[in-house]
Amino acid sequence: MTQYEWWRSAVIYQIYPRSFQDSNGDGIGDLQGILHRMDYLNALGIDAIWISPFFKSPMKDFGYDVADYCSIDPMFGTMADFDELLSIAKKYDIKVIIDQVWGHTSDEHPWFLESKQSKDGAKADWYVWADPKPDGTPPNNWLSYFGGSAWEWSSKRRQYYLHHYLVGQPALNLHNTAVRKALLETAKFWLEKGVDGFRLDAIFQTIAAPQLRDNPVRSPSTPLPVDVAATNPITMQLRDFSSNHPDILGWLEEVRSLTNQYPNTVLLAETGGDDPDLIASTYTQGGKRCQLAYSFSLLNTQFSADYIHKTLTRIEEILKDGWFCFAFSNHDVARVNNRWRVGTTEPDADFARLTMLLGLTIRGAYCIYQGEELGLPEGDVPFEDFQDPYGIEYYPEFKGRDGCRTPFPWDSTAHQGGFTTADKPWLPMMEQQLSLAAIQQEKNKYSILQSFKDCLSWRKRQQAIIKGTFRGLPTKENCFAYIRECETQTLMFVFNLSEKDAVYSVSDLSLGDSRMLSYPNQNATFSGQQIVLGKYGYGVLDIS
Repeated sequence: MTQYEWWRSAVIYQIYPRSFQDSNGDGIGDLQGILHRMDYLNALGIDAIWISPFFKSPMKDFGYDVADYCSIDPMFGTMADFDELLSIAKKYDIKVIIDQVWGHTSDEHPWFLESKQSKDGAKADWYVWADPKPDGTPPNNWLSYFGGSAWEWSSKRRQYYLHHYLVGQPALNLHNTAVRKALLETAKFWLEKGVDGFRLDAIFQTIAAPQLRDNPVRSPSTPLPVDVAATNPITMQLRDFSSNHPDILGWLEEVRSLTNQYPNTVLLAETGGDDPDLIASTYTQGGKRCQLAYSFSLLNTQFSADYIHKTLTRIEEILKDGWFCFAFSNHDVARVNNRWRVGTTEPDADFARLTMLLGLTIRGAYCIYQGEELGLPEGDVPFEDFQDPYGIEYYPEFKGRDGCRTPFPWDSTAHQGGFTTADKPWLPMMEQQLSLAAIQQEKNKYSILQSFKDCLSWRKRQQAIIKGTFRGLPTKENCFAYIRECETQTLMFVFNLSEKDAVYSVSDLSLGDSRMLSYPNQNATFSGQQIVLGKYGYGVLDIS
């Protein structure tokens, strides 16, 4: 691989700064907190960090409602703190990727404050405005992800404005070239500072069809989307006109044209919709859009050998010259420890190790969400402590995103797990997570954390994983298997996705003189004709 393709095999560590480390005792994580933990991040062996928004914001959606794209919110620190973070990261050779939220701003952003004043002002067309229907109702049937209509009435303009999420997150009009130019200027600001790339938040939602036609009704025979909870009424529509407009491709090419001026930078797109894998593939085609994209296909509750085989096989078929960044957890979904083990609340070390090896050996980049390396379970946040408006809206059928955003447990013997000196952090420290605290795991050579470090170190030495092809093998019982192969190495991976022992027969695969590699913590034996796997067991065979 050439130097600029570091991202193809990158392991990216997502930091949700509010919950990572508090440095000033206000109960909220910050940039200095990340700086304080750079030695920890370096010891993991990761290639890059992705930091969720830390820009000036009223925090109605915790930073995803940006009021100033080029300012640090005082809650998180100062621009000097960010500059220092960049400097230290570069010393450790850790890339820094930051979020860019270009589909909407905060309703407190100066652009919106000016836009809502008049229909003919300088920024009148910077947001998506529309007249009401003759009866005063919204322009169409589009729904907000956070509940209700996606349209909000402005008595000042006597028009509705579009908001795909909260009322306080008005949608930008990226059909307007002036808006695109302004956003590119903000991107250039951070590129000049030295960031190594951008994660493009909900990029599939940034441009809607200008005709504002009603979305069609989802038929009972059409599968539900994987990027939103089944309890959300937005699943009753096909988002044909409210998202994934063809003009997004041109917009991505404009952004790539800018980032190409800064060598080794990367664009990571978040995709969703009714076929997020196809969208992710499209958004990374031709070497002129994003380098990477991830979808929600493996961020849902479906966990079976057949489903994972089907998903990865299809991705390989449609990817062409695009590239995927896989993720099993992030700040928007329940932690994989519980999400894929439906009905469970306790952590499981065997399961944590299995998902770890799976994510780090399929073909593509991999994004690990903070705490995954510890095997953290989902936090069980009491309703009275909820912060997430999404969860508050749909509780109790859907508990929102607070459970995956609880504070990082650093030290089980310290006040509030070492996250903060405050009496009460912004979300409660979870007792069930303290037993998996990082400092205690660092002292245990058999811990999940040590397994992650070992796995990542081992991964970097396997050319078949770094640049090899991917070929899925037939599923048997609830076992999932695949082969990674390059000119110098061929590896076979087998995973038992159940709590019961399983046998994976290889008699029909003509493996020749293959041998089981001595991989850490694997719960599998190889007889020459079959692989016997224990609970959540996995095996690695060298079949070169």
